[in-house]
Amino acid sequence: MIYSDYLTAMTYEIDDPIRYFLNRSIYLNDYIQQPITLTFQNEIRCIHCNRLIPKTYNSGSCYPCFKSLPQNDLCMVKPEQCHYHHGTCRDTTFGDSTCMQAHIVYLSLSSDMKVGITRKENRIKRWIDQGAVRAIPIMEVPTRLDSGVIESKLAQIIKDKTNWRKMLKNEYDDQIDLVAKRAEIIQHIPNSYRSFIIDQPHLYTFNFPHFNPPTKITSLSLDKQPEITGTLIGIKGQYLIFDKGVFNMRKHSGYRVHMRLGSD
Repeated sequence: MIYSDYLTAMTYEIDDPIRYFLNRSIYLNDYIQQPITLTFQNEIRCIHCNRLIPKTYNSGSCYPCFKSLPQNDLCMVKPEQCHYHHGTCRDTTFGDSTCMQAHIVYLSLSSDMKVGITRKENRIKRWIDQGAVRAIPIMEVPTRLDSGVIESKLAQIIKDKTNWRKMLKNEYDDQIDLVAKRAEIIQHIPNSYRSFIIDQPHLYTFNFPHFNPPTKITSLSLDKQPEITGTLIGIKGQYLIFDKGVFNMRKHSGYRVHMRLGSD
C-alpha cells in the first residue's frame, strides 16, 4: 500500500482494540508487525490556510494562524484563563461553539492517574488521543472556563499531565480504582460547583492495538530524519509505535510524505 499526501491526525472507530485509520480510509491495524517507511517530501502546508511554510506551530499551524486563530490561544491550554466574558475572544463564533459549551471534568488513567477536562461531545476522542486505558467523568459544567477553574483546583492534589513515555510503554498501575478515587476527589470540589457532579457515571475502558511495548522510547521526527523505516508494533494515542522509536502523527500534521505500508 502506498500513501502520498499531507499527514493528519489519525481517526478511529471504537472497538476492542481501537481501530485506527490514516486519511479515514487506510486501516492501520492491518499493518501492525509489518514494515512501514515514511519519506518526507520537503513540503509543509498550514492545516488552516494551506500556505507553504518552513515549520509548523502547535501541530500544523503557520505562524500567522498560530498568532490569530482562537484554537491556538493560550486559554486553550489554560482554560481557567478564558477571557470570552471580557469580550476579547479572538473569534466569538468559535467561542460560542467550543468554549461556551458543556464540558466534562474527568479522571483518567494512561500513565499515572490524572484530572482533565474536555468538551462533552469530544470526551471519547480526548481519552483515546491521550492513550487512556480507563476514564470516568466527575462532573459536567456549562462552560470551558468553569471546567478550567475546577481542574486548576483539583490539580493541586492530583496530576493534570500525562507522562507520554510511560503511556507508550504501557506503564501504569492497573490496581488504581478510578471509581474509588473519584469518590475521594469529589470531597475537594467547592460547594458552588457541587450541583454539577454527575451521579453514577459510566467507567470507560479502552484497549489499544499495542504489542511488545518498547523498553526505551525514542522520538522520531521528519525534521531530523527525512526517512523513517521500521516495523509497526503498536498504535496508541496519536503515536505510531515502531520497533526503532515512536512517531507522533498529530505533531507532523501538514507534512507531505510518501508512505509505504507493508512489504507488498
